[in-house]
Amino acid sequence: MVGSRDSWDARALPSLAGRTYLVTGATSGLGFFSAEQLAAAGAHVILSGRNVNKLTAARAAIGRRVAGASLESMIIDVTKRSVVRSAAASLSSHDRLDGVILNAGIVHPPRKREEVDGHEVVLTTNVLGHFALAAGLLPTLAKAGRDYGTGRMVWLGSVSTASWKTIKVDPELTENYSGPRAYVQSKFMVQTLAAEAQRRLDEANVAVTSVIAHPGYSLSGRTEAVAGVNEVRRLKRFFANLQAPVSQSKELGATAQVRALIDPLVQGGDLIGPARTFTGPPRIYPAAKPTKLTERSRRPEVGRDVWEFCESATRTVWPFTAAQSPRD
Repeated sequence: MVGSRDSWDARALPSLAGRTYLVTGATSGLGFFSAEQLAAAGAHVILSGRNVNKLTAARAAIGRRVAGASLESMIIDVTKRSVVRSAAASLSSHDRLDGVILNAGIVHPPRKREEVDGHEVVLTTNVLGHFALAAGLLPTLAKAGRDYGTGRMVWLGSVSTASWKTIKVDPELTENYSGPRAYVQSKFMVQTLAAEAQRRLDEANVAVTSVIAHPGYSLSGRTEAVAGVNEVRRLKRFFANLQAPVSQSKELGATAQVRALIDPLVQGGDLIGPARTFTGPPRIYPAAKPTKLTERSRRPEVGRDVWEFCESATRTVWPFTAAQSPRD
């Protein structure tokens, strides 16, 4: 189904038979339900996560819930640079990769600053790992873009970025760390990378689109129970239900990133999120009309600085030349 910019029926997706998508962090929450929705539409879905037992449980759950689901599992720990590079190399051997949802991340940061792979842990998980993974996948996505018009990367932003009142970032937070600050800053940086990636993809004539999705205020406690995937205690579900007027389930939140991945109406740099900001069906917010969530993160000077930081921190340069489309 292709609707209008303001309408989308997640229960009537177009057939995705023949397409292959990667979802990072697919073992629970938004990643799991995104993978399930794609599989239900006929796509071959590569579920990735860092825990083999959770991956097994997620794959089994989708298999139970979606008859004939075409699934594959892959261990990808986005906090480990060597694992990310190995995964990207492995995925390059697939016949096609139509898109990736860069979903894995830390939602509840530690109270005290921690490091992994030499960088602050929220930064590494939410930002640097996906920057490096997207770079490694770029030639494979570009091939699908040239051959099928599909190559797309979806970066997961957050409604919390509306509270980010500056264009300055302190990526490592060595002096002023707090969990909420680390999380909101990481999502601001992710949105910045999504916009900057599209600028650079356009300049290099690469047939890949880069878009932002956010799930509104989606809670596990408002989400159906799925054995081995979403098992919420009664007290947590009780408090989540108290927030019903301004919250929604993970299933509904996932519809934004699925639409961002597959809707042909979506253009590079667009934001896809709930129609009522926190809740509702996903709508397209065009890149040409920045919202409170993206106005600062779309600025080219911010994009350049964040991009250069990520290149240095990950020792990764995106292979735009190798991914280029032939010039007309």
